[in-house]
Amino acid sequence: MTSDKHSTESDVSDSLLPSVDLAAIIADFRRFSRFFAVIFGCVFLLIIVPVLMQVPRYTATASVMMDPRTLKTTSDQDVLTGLPPDAATVDTEVEILQSNSLGDRVLRSLQLDQDPEFNPYLRGTHFFGLIKNKPDNRRLTPLEAQARHEDVLNNILGRLTVARSGATRIITISFTSTSPEKASKIANEWARLYLSQQLETKFQATKEANDWLNSRLGDLRTQVEEAETAVQQYKIAHNLLAVSADNTLGQQQITTLDQQLAGVKVDRAESEARLAVARRQLNTGSSGEDVGEALNSDVIKNLRAQRTSVSQRLADLQSRYGNKHPDIIKAQDQLNDIDAQIRAEIQRIMSNLEAQAEIQRQRTASLAGSVAQAKGQLVGNNQAMVKLNELQRNADAVSTLYQSYLDRFKQTSSQEGIDRSDARIVSNAALPTGPSSPKIPISLALAFIGALGAATGSVLIRRALDSGLTTATDVETILRQPHLGNIADLASTLNRGQKATPAQYVVDKPLSVFSEGFRIMRAALIYSRIGHEVKVIAVTSSLPGEGKTTTAVCLARVMALSGQSVVVVDCDLRRRSINQYITGPVEGGLLEVLAGKAELKDVLIKDDVTNVLYLPLVESAYTPKDVFGSEAMDHLLDTLRASFDVVILDTAPVLAVVDTRILARKADVVAMLVRWRKTQRKAAQASLELLTETGAHICGVVLTQVNVKEQAKYGYGDSGYYYDQYKKYYQE
Repeated sequence: MTSDKHSTESDVSDSLLPSVDLAAIIADFRRFSRFFAVIFGCVFLLIIVPVLMQVPRYTATASVMMDPRTLKTTSDQDVLTGLPPDAATVDTEVEILQSNSLGDRVLRSLQLDQDPEFNPYLRGTHFFGLIKNKPDNRRLTPLEAQARHEDVLNNILGRLTVARSGATRIITISFTSTSPEKASKIANEWARLYLSQQLETKFQATKEANDWLNSRLGDLRTQVEEAETAVQQYKIAHNLLAVSADNTLGQQQITTLDQQLAGVKVDRAESEARLAVARRQLNTGSSGEDVGEALNSDVIKNLRAQRTSVSQRLADLQSRYGNKHPDIIKAQDQLNDIDAQIRAEIQRIMSNLEAQAEIQRQRTASLAGSVAQAKGQLVGNNQAMVKLNELQRNADAVSTLYQSYLDRFKQTSSQEGIDRSDARIVSNAALPTGPSSPKIPISLALAFIGALGAATGSVLIRRALDSGLTTATDVETILRQPHLGNIADLASTLNRGQKATPAQYVVDKPLSVFSEGFRIMRAALIYSRIGHEVKVIAVTSSLPGEGKTTTAVCLARVMALSGQSVVVVDCDLRRRSINQYITGPVEGGLLEVLAGKAELKDVLIKDDVTNVLYLPLVESAYTPKDVFGSEAMDHLLDTLRASFDVVILDTAPVLAVVDTRILARKADVVAMLVRWRKTQRKAAQASLELLTETGAHICGVVLTQVNVKEQAKYGYGDSGYYYDQYKKYYQE
């Protein structure tokens, strides 16, 4: 019933509590306040001391902008085109700015490997200047020199921070150094060499393009010459020499011959026509005077002029003289002679006409043969033209390719010296006005947070590893037993330098907080079984050293002081712990009574201070007999129950021997003692399970040797939490 009532009250109480018990958490930290303070202080110092010992560092920042605009001085296409202004390009340039190659250029440009700040091998001391380095004057191998160079370079790159400014095309270059001037100088040099590297990349690309084009042009020039030579040689070999772009020499020759043949044919026809006319005129009886050729002859004209003159003179003579007149005969002879000359001239002219006609006929035949021969040759040339055209096309293709490369070479050559970088410096790094590190306020805050976290974590870990029982809540939730009270550790209630024994202190200081713990225990035991008189109380624990005998004696004295008759029976056959509270010799005890060798009244020993009686053990001994399970033990308990108000059984540890398990079920109640913060929870749980299995009535658990000052730092669910508030109430 008591347990059910307690469970109900606990459930109600738990339902009223918040899910996070802040008071319990605060109590845990109060309990471990010293431990918390030590961890906090150590961690705080470990963090802040190195920060305070750091040399101030300064950070300077330069800014460059990716500029996609290009300066077009010519219409020629660039060898290396400008960078596109997209996010991927800007991110790529950020990586280039952080590259080892650019860092190495800055290192060599400013000779940073000669600066002890970046070259640890030049420093005289290390570890905050407390340990001196030994000078290393030995000759370095190439691998060692390279390794040191890389160490210096990595040290420099570790001081560099390159970042894109938001979603813009601006990139910030920040460098940190112990000198503000040095930080500014290096940041600016980094930006300058970055732009220089871009220009050099373009210059190198243009130079490589020009070199390649120049080499290629030489090859193409040779190919052009070879192709054109092949064309000309083929033309010569096949008589395909051209007189114009459209006509070959053979074609031109045929054309000329055709023209000549046509002209000769005309001349032939004309000559033959003149000859035919002349013949026809002569055949008709003409004297030849009307022959066209004759008319055109100067000789004929002169002879006709002479004949006319002679005829006129002859007519004049005939009119005056007779036919026989000598002058007439002479004139007639002259006239006949002239006619003969005219006829001879006409005959000569006819012979000439016949000769001319024959010549024209021969010329026509000759030219016709030449034309036929030329046309025959042209047919053969047309077959050779197929190969010639192929050679010509090859020559034209090579020439076109050569010309395109030549034009591109001229373009790239004209670009040398006019390239510009794809970025520009927006702002140079100014001298820092203050150190960027260490940031004392931030460092203090971080040290505080770190120390607080470490100390808090340590407390939580220690709390998690704490397997002991500390409060009434622990007893009720972990052991699932009622909490009968706390027995204080006497030393924790005394003033500094004050000494006392527990058994004597409850008599001398009955109103003390130490004595009050036993009175609380007494009340809890008496009323632990409602409706059942509690007279026989077994006091036990899980392990030795938990204060069973001290608790039994002090509880007996407190009960005796309240007017009850009390007897304490030493049931620990191996220790005889009660004997330390008895003055004088012990001649008989529990075993003698059970064996019938002594009377009970003869072996009971009265306490020197109170009316408590002790039933001791004469000596520690092992007995094979089941002493506590015997009828003699039952008879003894009945006798003691009838003779005393309270019988307290000081038993052995439950886990150590089996005697207690047998004896516990004979008691009205069993009080389980658990040493505060020392007894393992599993040990206490195992003991309770063993006692429950034997049928013992466990009335609850008492926490012993409680440090009341420390207990005040635990959860508010325990009465000890308020010790600081009520301790003055007691009279120490």
